[in-house]
Amino acid sequence: MGMYVNPGNMEFAAIVADGYVDKTGLISLVNGAIGTPRKLITVTRPRRFGKTFAAKSLVAYYSCGCDSRALFGGLDISRDPSYDAHLNAYNVIRLDMTAFKGVSDVAASVARALLAELRQLMPSTAATRADTEALTLVSALADVVNTTHKKFIFVIDEWDAPLRERRAKESQEVWIYLLRLLFKNFTFTDEAIAACYMTGILPIVRYGTQSALSDFWEYTFLHPYAYAPHVGFTEEEVGELAAESGMNMAELRRWYDGYELGYFDEKASERVTVRCYAPYSVAKACANREVGSYWTDSETFRSLLSYVDLDFDGLQQAVVQAVGGAAVRVDTGTFENDLHEVASRDDALTLLCHLGYLAYDAQTQAARVPNEEVRAELRRALGRSRHAGVARIVRDSEALLEATWDLDEGGVAEAIAAAHDGGCAHQFYNNEQALRAVVRAAYIAAADHYVQVQEFPSGRGIADIAYIPRRGDPSPALLVELKWNRKPTVALEQVLERDYAKALRDWGGPILLVGITYDPKTRAHSCHITET
Repeated sequence: MGMYVNPGNMEFAAIVADGYVDKTGLISLVNGAIGTPRKLITVTRPRRFGKTFAAKSLVAYYSCGCDSRALFGGLDISRDPSYDAHLNAYNVIRLDMTAFKGVSDVAASVARALLAELRQLMPSTAATRADTEALTLVSALADVVNTTHKKFIFVIDEWDAPLRERRAKESQEVWIYLLRLLFKNFTFTDEAIAACYMTGILPIVRYGTQSALSDFWEYTFLHPYAYAPHVGFTEEEVGELAAESGMNMAELRRWYDGYELGYFDEKASERVTVRCYAPYSVAKACANREVGSYWTDSETFRSLLSYVDLDFDGLQQAVVQAVGGAAVRVDTGTFENDLHEVASRDDALTLLCHLGYLAYDAQTQAARVPNEEVRAELRRALGRSRHAGVARIVRDSEALLEATWDLDEGGVAEAIAAAHDGGCAHQFYNNEQALRAVVRAAYIAAADHYVQVQEFPSGRGIADIAYIPRRGDPSPALLVELKWNRKPTVALEQVLERDYAKALRDWGGPILLVGITYDPKTRAHSCHITET
């Protein structure tokens, strides 16, 4: 076994030993692509969505450098008709492209590393030196196939890391050149490559490399097709983890749910929707027995913040609206899938969707913040913005919270009016939903202290918005009722009459009942607050 060539199954064995959620149904999809025009596969999805775990499972299953029958014996793939035919039947090359971060000539470095291992593990098959390391590698791989009579399966994790992290066009081109030699060399690819499975974050089709990578079948976070059930944890899988760990399923759903992926289910002969959770965060929450933000910052998101600061076509307003809970329209068709070529509001919002910071609904062509974990991270990002407009919105929102806590009804009404006039949400009121969008956007600073719940069941009715303090936060709970074109006292009267505070009484802390109304004739906001 080597580091890159037939690396074995030890890494996947460690994952299985630590409470693995069985996602080996992915392997049956790859098995079905072997030997077909679909054998070159690219699956792109955000960080924290199990790309590396999936890659390790494929390496353990396919590599002829180990015996994995006992490891996979009790997993879903063992019941698939294709199981025995492909188990440990191939030479496997596994590359994690983040390991080549900062390397000036990625292609040459990869080729040298693979050649060194091939010559060590299979000295009789190592080809003589050709004009370049890349051509020598292709020749050596062909020799291995001819000698061992086993084709290669490539598993390339974070294949797009060299494209995301290096701006130099030449550096991108040499990496694409090597991929072209391996996977668009018709004779070599057909004879030596059984399959290639690449993971990444951004789609590939518009990197300007269509001719080099056009043979790859691409499954993105926005359009995963048959791979949708394997992108993240499903509702059922999270339910099982919740039961095993004693976690509250409703809390896990509120914090980590929110992505809905549609695809055509061949077995059911119909289109279905999968609710998708970020595996990393769910696993951390269940292991720690505590929900919270397990999001990890990345160089990709830090780069995106610079575009948010530029405020393309009202981008900041859109992000503020999304953090407040509104859905924002986005045209995903304009994005060139290049982190360094974001040129518009739609480009930036589409990038946020691919990174998992927004959930995209193809039916409505709108994006929204999927859950509380992401909302908290975006709120922090807005707080770090260098743009004066965003800084003002954040300051105004913090002042709004202070006014609410101080029972300053006039201050709250003025702050909501200022948020509306300042353009942080819908400019035209025509119903209660529009008022709700303004209020939620105005309270974006609440993400630092609260979990926001819309339409919160309480007492004998449903409160429009509930802000429930995060664990350990001493802030009072807020129950907000909204009324459009009604008398100023109506909202609070309904909160009291229907005893909306009942569901939070066991919480043990103070509860503020907040009624907010808007009069379209006078164009005035009103607020009434009482503590219970």
